Amino acid sequence: MEGIRTDLAVEQPEVNQEAIRGVTLDSDQVEGIDKTEIRITAEAEERMNRKPGTYVTLESEAIRKQDTAMQRKLTTVTASVLRQLLVEEGIGEDARGLLIGLGNHMVTPDALGPFVMEEVLVTSHLFELEYEQVANGYRSVSAFAPGVMGVTGMETSDIIHGVVKETDPDFLIVIDALASRSLSRVNGAIQLTNTGIHPGSGVNNKREEISKEAYGIPVFSIGVPTVVDAVTITSDTIDYLLKHFQKHWEEKDRPSNILDVASNPFKRSNLEDAALPDESKRRSVLGMVGTLSMEEKTSLLKEVLTPLGHNFIVSPKEADGFIRDMSLVLASSLNEALHPAVASGEGEAYR
Repeated sequence: MEGIRTDLAVEQPEVNQEAIRGVTLDSDQVEGIDKTEIRITAEAEERMNRKPGTYVTLESEAIRKQDTAMQRKLTTVTASVLRQLLVEEGIGEDARGLLIGLGNHMVTPDALGPFVMEEVLVTSHLFELEYEQVANGYRSVSAFAPGVMGVTGMETSDIIHGVVKETDPDFLIVIDALASRSLSRVNGAIQLTNTGIHPGSGVNNKREEISKEAYGIPVFSIGVPTVVDAVTITSDTIDYLLKHFQKHWEEKDRPSNILDVASNPFKRSNLEDAALPDESKRRSVLGMVGTLSMEEKTSLLKEVLTPLGHNFIVSPKEADGFIRDMSLVLASSLNEALHPAVASGEGEAYR
């Protein structure tokens, strides 16, 4: 789908179509969290328009529901996935890591990276100054938030290049806010990859990529979708409306007219995985618009909204709380994945 605003590999239209040579997809559920792992080889790079590597997406409502117990499970699962990626890239427990929090701390939906940097456990200075005091089970980790060009006046990649040159880490982990094309995944998904990141690609503001090719060391990325565009919101709302009617039809409780649905709604249920009505029923509710494919619908909405300047990038009104909660989950995941002492519970005071 041309021009689709998403940073998530799991939302690539090709992933949900026919099998593609060079792409494997595995779905599972761990601790109540949906896990989708996509592996892309060089053979499928052009078709997928993604760098070869591993893309793992974890989906959970832990943040949106402010469920502390589920957030703890999400932390553990995220840490486990990150450890797996590190091992696959040959990163040993004594390898030195540099964490980079991308984004603008003054813009809430873009503040995830800087907020995570405030919470992670940094130890590199201890290894430099008081090595004999460092307990077993910790590695050398440093962290920084380079800001954005609009604030610093400097290209973020240039700042990162300078820090990498001076500190000489063995690997990088980049944390950033992403864009999604699904309302359900906003603050409800975490993507982990071993391919690095191309900042701003989801909102058509591409900057220089941060990758192994650019820096000469393994680069991992952790991203959370925090925004969607107006086209996505409108498209998903149309689908939810149609699914809402389908629920009535399935229950043989079709109202005599459309207005009766609003006055006598059925008990709220999850519409995310509900089926859409068939074409004739979609047409009966929304006319020609109801018969459009997802690609046609998206193209039409973009054609209508973009010239008006109304294809806004939008975040939920609860974004400040969501971002803070997610930053704590990601920081705790990083601490567990990078420091065995924390993962084993011996470093509880540092989480």
